[in-house]
Order: sequence, then C-alpha cells, then structure tokens
Amino acid sequence: MFSYFWLTFLYQPLFNALVWIYSNVADFNLGWAVIWLTVFLRILLLPLSIISERNIIREERAEAEAEEKSQAFRGDPVLMKDAFRKIMKKHKISPWAKVATLVIQLLVLVLLYQVFVRGITGERIAHILYPFIELPGQINVIFYGFDIGARYDTLWAGICALYLFATIILEQRGKKWTPGEAIFLFLFPLFTFYILWILPMVKSLFILTSMVFSSIIEIIVRLFFSGKKEAKSHH
Repeated sequence: MFSYFWLTFLYQPLFNALVWIYSNVADFNLGWAVIWLTVFLRILLLPLSIISERNIIREERAEAEAEEKSQAFRGDPVLMKDAFRKIMKKHKISPWAKVATLVIQLLVLVLLYQVFVRGITGERIAHILYPFIELPGQINVIFYGFDIGARYDTLWAGICALYLFATIILEQRGKKWTPGEAIFLFLFPLFTFYILWILPMVKSLFILTSMVFSSIIEIIVRLFFSGKKEAKSHH
C-alpha cells in the first residue's frame, strides 16, 4: 500500500514534472531541469516561505522583549515562563510553516535521489511517463561538463558548503559567539559538504538553488516588514 502511494502520488508525478521541464523549459539539459524544478517548487511553497521568514523577524523582536522580561522576573521562574509564553502568543510565532517547507523539500530530495538511483534510461522512462508527456529519448545528464548523477563531486558540494558558511556568518553578524556556536559554524558546513560529496551531484544543484531562493525571499521579506515597521513608528 505504501509503495503504491509512493510510486503513484509522489515519485511518478515528480518524475513526469522533471521530464516535462527537461523537454519544454530546460532545453534538454537535466541539470537546468533540476534547477527549474527547484524554483517551481519554491514558488509553490512561497506562502509558507514568507510566513517562515516573517516568523524569524518576529522571533528576533520577541527575543529582545523576552530579554527585558528576564531582567524583571529573574527571581521568579514561574512568572518568567508565563511571560515568555505570553510574548510568543503576542507575536503569533508558530514553527509549522518552516517545518512544512523543510519536510516537503526533504521529500523532494529523497525522490530525486530515487530518480537517479533507479535510472533514467529510455525503457524505464516509457513505463513511468504519463501518456501526454512526450518521450525525450536519451537524457542529457551533463551540466557544464559535470555529470549530475555522479558522486564524489568536490566542486558543487564545496560551493554549497561555502554558501551555507557565508549565510550563517551573515545571519549571526554582530552577535557574540559562544564556543558551541563557533564549533557549529565550522562543523555544519563541513558535514553538509561530506553528505553532498557522497551523494549524486544533483543534490548539490537542488540545495544550492533552494538556498539562493531562500536568501532572495529573506531579503524581500525583511525589506517589506522593515518598511512596514518604520511606517508604523512614524504614526
């Protein structure tokens, strides 16, 4: 039952979407097809992404308010806990949007892995494609000289790790680092590099595209909410 659901409602639709994008949008380049698939997925998840980024901004404001409350209720942990709960409720912070976005992206990662592990040869494609999706023939898996199905690719895994490292640095700029946070700063990108290095290169393309998209959305949302906040302060 689970295998039927996985194949019929998850694997097959994603596979057909990838092949359609490959033939109609990506000019018969599977690397670009994966990039476009990622962009289309993130556009579909855009409402959740905006809510998630808005929650991050609210969390920052809630943290500043909580710091003030912690000074006032330092001697009473019960009142302090109650105050924190009220702050979270006041700022309407809920992690569900971020969790849902991450779960869906993780699901697509697993499905993409299966696509490349199972193979994308003509015979297999013919059995999985919907009748209205045209058979593309031999699939071009070369992306600027790199085989996106190959493992142990240092360059693209390294680009992802460096981008992640730079993102963490920018997000934490101006903050004091604890020893644990400093270790995390270096170990998490290194761990990401190792995982992507042992997986097919297509994973690096998917994750890098998704991270860049997230960065763009974060900039837009912060500009919007900052402007909104300034407009309110003038009133």
